[in-house]
Amino acid sequence: MALLTAQKQQASAMGAFAKAGDLQKRIIFTIIALIVFRFGTHIPLPGIDPNKVMDIFSNSSAKSLLGMLNTFVGGALSRMSILTLGITPYISASILIQVGSYAFESLVALRKEGESGHRKLNQYTRYLTILMTILQAYAVAIGLEKEGSVVMSSIWTFRLTTVISLLCGTLFIVWLGNQITSRGVGNGISLVIAIGILSEVPSAFARVLELGRAGELSQMTVFVLLVMTIVFFVVVVMVERAQRRIVIQYPKGMSVGVRSLSMKNSYFPLKINIGGIMPPFVSAILLMMPLLLLQYLANSGGSSSGVAQTILVWFRRGDVLYVLVHATLIMLLAFFFTALYFNTNEVAEDLKKNGGFIAGIRPGKSTAEYLDYVATRLTFFGGIYLIALCVIPEILIFNYSIPFILSGVSLLIVVTVIMDTMSQIQSRLFASQYESLIRKAQLKGRL
Repeated sequence: MALLTAQKQQASAMGAFAKAGDLQKRIIFTIIALIVFRFGTHIPLPGIDPNKVMDIFSNSSAKSLLGMLNTFVGGALSRMSILTLGITPYISASILIQVGSYAFESLVALRKEGESGHRKLNQYTRYLTILMTILQAYAVAIGLEKEGSVVMSSIWTFRLTTVISLLCGTLFIVWLGNQITSRGVGNGISLVIAIGILSEVPSAFARVLELGRAGELSQMTVFVLLVMTIVFFVVVVMVERAQRRIVIQYPKGMSVGVRSLSMKNSYFPLKINIGGIMPPFVSAILLMMPLLLLQYLANSGGSSSGVAQTILVWFRRGDVLYVLVHATLIMLLAFFFTALYFNTNEVAEDLKKNGGFIAGIRPGKSTAEYLDYVATRLTFFGGIYLIALCVIPEILIFNYSIPFILSGVSLLIVVTVIMDTMSQIQSRLFASQYESLIRKAQLKGRL
């Protein structure tokens, strides 16, 4: 009986999808946009030898440091594509503008202006993205010049073309992500990152099987690795779907000057991981950039190379010091992004204006304090979950040479983006069904 009911629901959903023409167009547009992005990751920078770039990347001692960034950009870094910088400058600029919108009075005023203020903040984000992209692109050009035979043109011509190419590549990805958000299924920027990560999964899976076939990994190790990856998927799905529902009560009506005892209950959902993917993602970026700089100084042969090599020895990925710093950063950033995304004072004020209240809690300041208390406890457990998700693969990858198919950060990004995208598709499907019912009702009314 349950199977028959499930089959009927599936058939009904397929029938509704077949009638949702707008949703089909959005999905097709999203697929085409993501294919264009994947093509862009294979277009090399002008003035370089792609084969030598691949050799340098595969033999580089900094491969472990660049591997995560290469995963985020869908392999564009190892091919030194025009999309090498990916969406990282835009994300960095967005975080800085978001922080500034709570710290600087002028930006705070813009944030409170509504739609016009948000447009101004988005404009500032684009300007800051351009500036950060130019700086990072110039650093990439200098780094490639240090590799000697990679660059095949004159120095300043190569620097100019590299800056222009990488700037255009990053702005193109930002534009493409915005197009997916407005004309596709939504979550444009996140989808671009997730597709870049997923594009590297088949090659990673093939490497695991090849290591098992060559005898470098036992069959039991390969089996345990696959099982752990599946377990991580299940844990991420369960935690990301979990909610702490706070009961909100609204009075239904009034009776002869006295408030009615009849109440309407609603729920205010709070996720365990309120900060989402940002705490581990930003932590990884904050740790990766100094390590890349130290790696560059260590290979430069200058007076600071000895100091840089010493720091790298004590601060290797997967070692105790690195893991402790990484875990501390994740926990601090989890609280930071929770405070950034969930303003308890604004929520309490909105509830008070709409007549809602939490049972046993006075509206206003007491409600804000209670929400802050609940969010703090959830964020603590969410931070522990993020630390375990990111640190365990880190230790296994870099200390025991076990190649995880997906790292903790990558796994979190892929699962959350897939869940959010499916939710948006489902919402659009329901909206199309609702519009169809409204049109039928209007037609019957006219008849």
